Amino acid sequence: MRAAVLTAPGRFDIADRPLPEPGPGQVRIRVEGCGLCGSNLPAWEGRPWFTYPFAPGAPGHEAWGVVDAAGAAVSGVREGERVAFLSGHALAQYDVAAAAEVLPLPAALAAEPAPAEPLGCAFNVFRRSGIGPGQTVAVVGVGFLGAVVIRLAHLAGARVIALGRRPFALELGRRFGAGAVVPMDDHRRVIERVEALTGGRLCDVAVEAVGAQWPLDLAAELTRERGRLVIAGYHQDGPRQVNLQLWNWRGLDVVNAHERDPRVYLEGMRAAVAAVAEGRLDPRPLYTHRFALGDLDAAFEAMRTRPDGFLKALVIP
Repeated sequence: MRAAVLTAPGRFDIADRPLPEPGPGQVRIRVEGCGLCGSNLPAWEGRPWFTYPFAPGAPGHEAWGVVDAAGAAVSGVREGERVAFLSGHALAQYDVAAAAEVLPLPAALAAEPAPAEPLGCAFNVFRRSGIGPGQTVAVVGVGFLGAVVIRLAHLAGARVIALGRRPFALELGRRFGAGAVVPMDDHRRVIERVEALTGGRLCDVAVEAVGAQWPLDLAAELTRERGRLVIAGYHQDGPRQVNLQLWNWRGLDVVNAHERDPRVYLEGMRAAVAAVAEGRLDPRPLYTHRFALGDLDAAFEAMRTRPDGFLKALVIP
């Protein structure tokens, strides 16, 4: 099979590898596609704490495909079934996953891309956020994660203010349910616009969905006294500083809305798949770019620079 190998910062090579064999409790999956996650960018860009080369297929973890073979003692999933799954080596034509970490996909999604893992991540962020009816919510950053959180907050009856840098993203925020959009240009001007929209009260919940220093600072400034600051962005490229004086003075509740337990990941994925199958969420406008396995460097460069119209890249092996 063909698998991508991250051999050095900024360089993927394509290697031939033996077809993996599933062990007990595992299934082999013929990968149909894998989404690219912003948390993977530091590995491709290069940081002192990474060691190269990466294992074949890494760091791909947003995959779906068809079960191709099953090891011993597998239950709950069968050969020929279309599934999403948890893995960190899915930038390849085939991958192996624990059967317990595989989610069968409904017939309603048979013809659609199905990267359920990033959708499940957004659903888990929303669950941790505590957003409810009547609340005013700022979502700082309208990327894939931010757009899904906007949609879920809107469906929950919240008033959503979407903040983003690009006109394309702000328009998408409106489509997904934001009642107001604010360009992220000047720090003070952004705060003044949100103050005007909220009568000076600011927001009950602010969700930081970028993973960078300034959006984190801005989200804190937009959170009212005794409000909730939700950190949903992936801060994978190094340490951050926080304005603890502001957090202290306003008495903010600060939620790190990330999960690491595979069982919780799967709960979010199940909820996301059900929402898509039932028509409550249509993620198709979010999948803006597709790349072949041999074009991964171009795909990561697009994710890094975010050209106009870019939101989420899918890699099709």
